[in-house]
Amino acid sequence: MGERIQPETSGEAAPHIPVLLDEVLAALAPLSGSRVVDGTFGAGGYSRALLEAGAEVIAIDRDPGVRSFAERLSAEFPGRFTFVAGTFSELDTLATGPVDGVVLDIGVSSMQLDEAGRGFSFMREGPLDMRMSGEGTSAADLVNSLDAEELANLLYAFGEERKSRRIAQFIVAARADAPIETTLELARVIEKAVGRKPGEMHPATRAFQALRIAVNGEFDQLVEGLFAAERLLGEGGRLAVVTFHSLEDRIVKRFFNPEKGGPAQSRHLPQVVREEPRWLDVAKAAKPGPAELQRNPRARSSTLRGAKRSAAPARPVSYEGLGVPRVRGAA
Repeated sequence: MGERIQPETSGEAAPHIPVLLDEVLAALAPLSGSRVVDGTFGAGGYSRALLEAGAEVIAIDRDPGVRSFAERLSAEFPGRFTFVAGTFSELDTLATGPVDGVVLDIGVSSMQLDEAGRGFSFMREGPLDMRMSGEGTSAADLVNSLDAEELANLLYAFGEERKSRRIAQFIVAARADAPIETTLELARVIEKAVGRKPGEMHPATRAFQALRIAVNGEFDQLVEGLFAAERLLGEGGRLAVVTFHSLEDRIVKRFFNPEKGGPAQSRHLPQVVREEPRWLDVAKAAKPGPAELQRNPRARSSTLRGAKRSAAPARPVSYEGLGVPRVRGAA
């Protein structure tokens, strides 16, 4: 993972450009002499920038396809760069503390999307896979095994697809003739279900997002990763998180400010004692500016949120109040 993009706009391969790079570096500053965990390494764009700024970097990724990028940085920055295979949800066990910063860039990388054989793209013919690690349940398994109601619920909860029931019905009807095994087969079924108007977002965008999130357990990974960062970072440590759609951003926003999403207290009832905040200096959401969007249109849906760790003890992992969709049949 790393250099995330969302959604697709064409069939052309995109360069691996880290989004909101200047803003991420500013959120993690000061960097010279600090130890930073890049929890979603990908092609190494953030790691390289952090290393060039003088930081020591521990990079994590579950995609075996990123090793060549990691080897390159290891050779260029001997002694200051370490790569560990794994998921960012376990970053506090994969990276030894103390560390001064953590950056997480959530979602699918441009190199994953642009490689047809990985099955992430509805613009390229490939197996309907979408597994970042190459292991476990694939998108084809979900598409061909879930019943219509389960499939519709998945598409709506993870993709915010308003036509989820119609799409699910068309998928179930199509797979009755033969299993849906490729990306373009599924894209055609979805397009047949809801139609396509020139100039509008491809009708398969939200469905592919939902399947990818389900296959890779991305929301669970995000929640576990946020709490792992809270455990790993000491007082004054900084966390920067880049997300690519509203569901992810909502989770991060509520994680940093849990009380803002809670119910209002009645003045007629005993007042609840507020817990000491775990995160201070919570920054306003940052979005890419016109110059970055011109360089990298795929950054348009990205949002950065960052904060500084307080001295309060880390919380136990809890999904309550974070707005995490729960769907039967998802990974």
